[in-house]
Formats: sequence, structure tokens, C-alpha cells
Amino acid sequence: MLQNLTGWHALVILAIVLLVFGSSKLPALAKSVGQSVRILKDETHDGSSSAAADAPVAPAAPVAPVAPVAPVAPVAPVTSVADRRVP
Repeated sequence: MLQNLTGWHALVILAIVLLVFGSSKLPALAKSVGQSVRILKDETHDGSSSAAADAPVAPAAPVAPVAPVAPVAPVAPVTSVADRRVP
């Protein structure tokens, strides 16, 4: 999706962000995005290792057998009153 992103595209995106948020809010926006990325990385790194190590794996409960499905009768085509021809 982002294979064709060049330097010019990045400059245009940066200019649009600057116009939308203004130069005064840009540092706060960058800081909050950085914190969000850091939190996401920490949670994905900690969550994958601690969840696998902490949670004991319980054996699977046996599943009750399911009755076979009854065969369905073929459906006959329906004709409307307009399709019927009176002799």
C-alpha cells in the first residue's frame, strides 16, 4: 500500500498536517503519537510473552457428538399467476 510513497508525497502530507493542526499544536501532536506508538510496542511485546508464559493451558473439553443433518427435499419452481396460461 505504501510502496509508491516518495519524498514528495511525504512533503505534501506534512504540509497538509501543518495546515490542519497549525504550527503551535504540531509538537504536542508529535509527542502524543510517539507516546501512543511506544505504548503499543510495549503492550504487544509484553502481552505476547507474558500471556503465553502466565496462562496455563487447560485441556480441551470433550465435544458432544452432533446429529447428522437430515437431507433437504428438492424445491419445486414456483410459478406466478401471470405465468399461467388459460386454454
